[in-house]
Amino acid sequence: MNSSLLIPFIPRIVFGKDLADSMFLNCHSHFSFKYGTLSVDALVSEAKKRKVDALALTDINSSAAVFPFIRAAQKAGIHPVIGIDFRNGIAQQYIGLARNQEGLYELNKHLSEHLLQQRPFADKAPSFAHSFVVYPFSKEYFPLAEHEYIGIHPSQLNKLHSSPWYRKREKLVLLQPVSFSSKLEFNAHRLLRSMDLNTLLSKLPVQEQADPSDQLYDYAELVARCENHSYLLLNAQKLLEQCQFSFYFQAVKNKRDLLGTGGEDLDYLRQETFRGAQQRYPQLLPAVRQRIEKELELIQQKDFVSYFLINYDIVQFAHRRNFYHVGRGSGANSVVAYCLGITDVDPMELDLYFERFINLYRENPPDFDIDFSWTDRDEVFDYLFKKYNVGQEAHVALLGSYSTFQYNSVIRELGKVFGLPKAEIESLLQQADKAGYSPDGLGKLILRYAQVLHDMPSHLTIHACGLLLSRKSMHYYTATSLPPKGFPVAHIDMHVAEDIGLHKFDLLSQRGLGHIKSSLELIQQNQGIEVDIRAVAQFKQDPKIKELLRSGHTIGAFYVESPAMRMLLAKLQADTYLELVAASSIIRPGVARSGMMREYILRHRDPERRKQAHPVLAEIMPETYGIMVYQEDVIKVAHHFAGLSLAEADVLRRGMSGKSRSKEEFERVRAAYFANCKRLGRQDAEAAAVWMQIESFAGYSFAKGHSASFAVESYQSLYLKAYFPLEFMVGVINNFGGFYSTEFYVHELRMQGATIEAPHLNESEYLTRISGTTVYLGWIHLKHLEKRTVERLLQERQAQGPFLGLEDFVRRVSCGLEQLLILIRIQAFRFTGKPKQQLLWEAHFLHHKQVGARPTQELFVHSAGGNSWESLPPQVPVLEELDVRQDILDQIDSLEFPLESPFHLLQDPGIQGVRAKELPHRLGKIVQVIGYLVTVKYTRTIKGEVMNFGTFIDSDGHWIDTVHFPPTVKQYPFKGRAIYCIEGKVVEEFGFYSLEVQRMERMAYWNAEG
Repeated sequence: MNSSLLIPFIPRIVFGKDLADSMFLNCHSHFSFKYGTLSVDALVSEAKKRKVDALALTDINSSAAVFPFIRAAQKAGIHPVIGIDFRNGIAQQYIGLARNQEGLYELNKHLSEHLLQQRPFADKAPSFAHSFVVYPFSKEYFPLAEHEYIGIHPSQLNKLHSSPWYRKREKLVLLQPVSFSSKLEFNAHRLLRSMDLNTLLSKLPVQEQADPSDQLYDYAELVARCENHSYLLLNAQKLLEQCQFSFYFQAVKNKRDLLGTGGEDLDYLRQETFRGAQQRYPQLLPAVRQRIEKELELIQQKDFVSYFLINYDIVQFAHRRNFYHVGRGSGANSVVAYCLGITDVDPMELDLYFERFINLYRENPPDFDIDFSWTDRDEVFDYLFKKYNVGQEAHVALLGSYSTFQYNSVIRELGKVFGLPKAEIESLLQQADKAGYSPDGLGKLILRYAQVLHDMPSHLTIHACGLLLSRKSMHYYTATSLPPKGFPVAHIDMHVAEDIGLHKFDLLSQRGLGHIKSSLELIQQNQGIEVDIRAVAQFKQDPKIKELLRSGHTIGAFYVESPAMRMLLAKLQADTYLELVAASSIIRPGVARSGMMREYILRHRDPERRKQAHPVLAEIMPETYGIMVYQEDVIKVAHHFAGLSLAEADVLRRGMSGKSRSKEEFERVRAAYFANCKRLGRQDAEAAAVWMQIESFAGYSFAKGHSASFAVESYQSLYLKAYFPLEFMVGVINNFGGFYSTEFYVHELRMQGATIEAPHLNESEYLTRISGTTVYLGWIHLKHLEKRTVERLLQERQAQGPFLGLEDFVRRVSCGLEQLLILIRIQAFRFTGKPKQQLLWEAHFLHHKQVGARPTQELFVHSAGGNSWESLPPQVPVLEELDVRQDILDQIDSLEFPLESPFHLLQDPGIQGVRAKELPHRLGKIVQVIGYLVTVKYTRTIKGEVMNFGTFIDSDGHWIDTVHFPPTVKQYPFKGRAIYCIEGKVVEEFGFYSLEVQRMERMAYWNAEG
């Protein structure tokens, strides 16, 4: 029979909207991770092309794409139906289709309960009140509730006639899944399934992949596929028609009415703001009062009252727990936030731009990025989950994000799936970007499908700092999963959350605050001094801090310790708060890329140069000499220079920062910018130059309040560095996470006069400790020492007192020979006065003695009471004296860095070079420098060529900065951490000396066997 003849016999159903071509109940986007291949836009586009009227998105155990799908479908004129495909692995248990918003809630809640408890789904769905359930076709008959149906795949039609389900045709619907749209995408699906199962493509079981026919079809094609079973299509259409999901995107979904009503919330916010104002401003001037009133009025109008109160609650909890925090982001432009203690930046003092904080045209609330020490943040999360979750209803979740397939990583994954050896995969990666490269057949396939999978989401992950807190249950908007972090994470990301009016709270984990917190504790322990670290006003005027800033001697200090920042501070000769605030934003990539960082330095150092600024820009930004430095400068310039409205200017800022996903809106504002400039009489070249500045840095620059918050923390770090340098550097070491490796913070300690001691059996703790000016490195730094060995050591020492020697240690602490040798090689037993070689010999003697005595899992286990231990032999063989260089090699093996000067390791120590302190006297000359590599920055020129900036220390311990232009990089590349002989020209810019490298060689090290 000609299938086309069946078309007229299928009733065309009209439900206020023609939904005749509406039979797809089981569509997957690529948020069915490692299964679906279609983006939401691609799925909707494909449906529109095939004139599909309604579509159900049912991702596998995921609700990530619900709201983007609703947006895209409505825009395309397609009726969106949402649901979830509940599966155990790949085995489909049932599909849930939400009839309304309550239906989405019950589906999300059901999914979340199973994901959070890691519990498989039962064969039978719960009794949903607002959702339809579609079970996959099975031979066994079971009773169905009114809202339950059986889905029939076209490939199963030949089995239907003999099934008891055939007599229940009113309960049967077409189940035509959609997971891809072409053979290419089906192949991509199979590759994804192989990655998910960690198996070769050739070994992928058929039952672990979708049917090749799981695609969208035209109406006629579907009719043909369901020949003689037109009721399946009709029933599917009826089901979709009954699903009507309405959602108001613009309404704020955050928790509100914290005290019962909006009025009570506002009264409380006003009360706490003015209470804080009395402390922040002892003399509450009319200007401050007016600013507070203006902000409170706008906060109320924009419905952000509860947003402020929750942030206030967060910092109040932190104060109660004595957790130090830093508030930053655009919210730092708010005087209300300053009065509430959310931030420590005074917007009145800094004249922060009010419209960057909030304006009537801005839909989303200001950003409050609240930093906590990395040791404290999880407790803040725990507080919020416990306080705001109500009974069994979840109102709090960490914000989700998605790990996507990136080009290099996906090539590696595909290489594994195709069975390539690791060496061939790496070779393919190295060759892939080279012009003219033509891989073999398998390599060509890998590169082709790497392009197909590139940027596709791989799995759900956690946003770095975002937390969601909703008024209604979180499950009205998203399902939640339980990652290793231990707190439920939403399936939606920041873009979706913002789009639906669920504004995130940003709680960041920061090592810099850990440095400060630990330093304060160490100062109290070591010197008995309590430091008021909040006396920032005094720090800003402190002469020692000013000198550290001017000289760029800022190692360890928050945000100002990198080589680039030290160079910038030295060139600026920055020593004031406002100069440091500017530097914190200037250092960001965009300003440097536009060439305006150098121009800023020139104008800062030379008042005459400032006259070159465009008059309008100079008037808008006098403090920064007419140069855009902060995010709000984009708004200022767009508004005052180009005549854009504040709303358009904010669209521009957000578009360039990557926070807006509406390219059309951004392009409209871009066109308006140039049109307005022409109307205002701006020269085309002038308008283009200003646009280039905006475009080059807007996505990277900081809001001024954000930079000011960073500067406050920098001042606090610098105060500790200036007055308590040893305790501060130990605090940096114990919190890790600085710009440099531990080795160079230990080096800085030594340069500050500390005595550095390797881990010591009777003095060291798990973390590094300081006693007077002596610093004992912690056991944590011994990379091969097991944590259980450290725990036993510390517990025994605390319980029974110091160890007397090697024999006493092995009698009291159970550990293996390998662990004991680690302790000896780092000279943890040096208090015994015995040479390392003798201790090594004794350790082996004790080991063999013990092994010969009795078998045991632990090689050194004392007998009950410890009285049966046999004494060591009276005589030890004559052993060769240890070379200091071997000691350094042992240190490098154990700690990954030397405690003595690495220059002792040079094979030819006679080679000499110019020292750092001599460079100013060799300006313009070609010199030779011997330097130990600290760090390398890799960057690219405008032409795309690689160039490097290097940082070294000389044999005196002083820092040397180098510049490596592309020809030098190609001829003399870096070859890892080592000492280098460097030849180059001494150059100076703004008083900062560096070396333009012409040649460089890694120097040979001493070999113990040579």
